[in-house]
Amino acid sequence: MKKEKFHIEYVFDKVSRRSLWNHLTTPPGLSAWFADDVTINNNTYVFKWDRDEQEAEVLAVKPEISIRYRWADEDDDTVYFEFLIHTVELTGATALEITDFAEPDEKKDSINLWDSQVYELKRTLGI
Repeated sequence: MKKEKFHIEYVFDKVSRRSLWNHLTTPPGLSAWFADDVTINNNTYVFKWDRDEQEAEVLAVKPEISIRYRWADEDDDTVYFEFLIHTVELTGATALEITDFAEPDEKKDSINLWDSQVYELKRTLGI
């Protein structure tokens, strides 16, 4: 079954773009909310959770705007996950848009997982 693309947006009222960016792209930042441990080897991020380990290649980077990753074990070259930072025009708040892919019957679970991960992200950012 083909995975479907979905977007989720989270608003961060009082956070600097640079601080959010560091939490999305650096090993210490990602280790604070996304995985137990993160290392970088060339263009590959290694994410560790308990005894599980997964690699993701960086496909594209626009500094302090967006970063796109693809899991190494992903067979479909069109599937990725991306973090995009932008400013909400009306309020001036910083927003994080996450793009990901999931099987149709797993989409709700994927969104719930992102919700819980971003809750941790906000907590580590002091929001």
